[in-house]
Amino acid sequence: MQLSENFSLDEMIKSQTAERKGIDNFPDRDHIEAMKKLCENILQPIRDHYGRPFIVSSGYRCPELCLAIGSSIKSQHAKGQAADFEVPGISNMVLAEYIKDNLEFDQLILECYKGGNTGWVHCSYIHEPRKEVLTFDRTNGYRTGLISDIKSE
Repeated sequence: MQLSENFSLDEMIKSQTAERKGIDNFPDRDHIEAMKKLCENILQPIRDHYGRPFIVSSGYRCPELCLAIGSSIKSQHAKGQAADFEVPGISNMVLAEYIKDNLEFDQLILECYKGGNTGWVHCSYIHEPRKEVLTFDRTNGYRTGLISDIKSE
């Protein structure tokens, strides 16, 4: 099932952990609808802007999968509203700045960024977005805004 021109349900629910542990990570209708909106409003516009394919490293997570990886069963991933991803050849800071400046998102997190294409971007979509922008790293935790501790950027 296609959720947008370049994103399928299969890639949004793919999980190596679920496969390894035999977890059925198939969403219900409401979660599929949320993923469709995420793809149409966030992922597809990014794909169109950069003109290159990219892989979602984490999309939908059923409650059992959330528990298996130590995530909250109330997370936006568990609702089909969030994805983690990178665009090859694009700095994750540049990607996050593009999203912040151009898309209607609920939450944008630049995660574990140490320059260049390190870390990843977490982005979620809901009908009435908060436009919350955060940076997360294991040393400082969550901080408001897009923050790079790399001096050259």
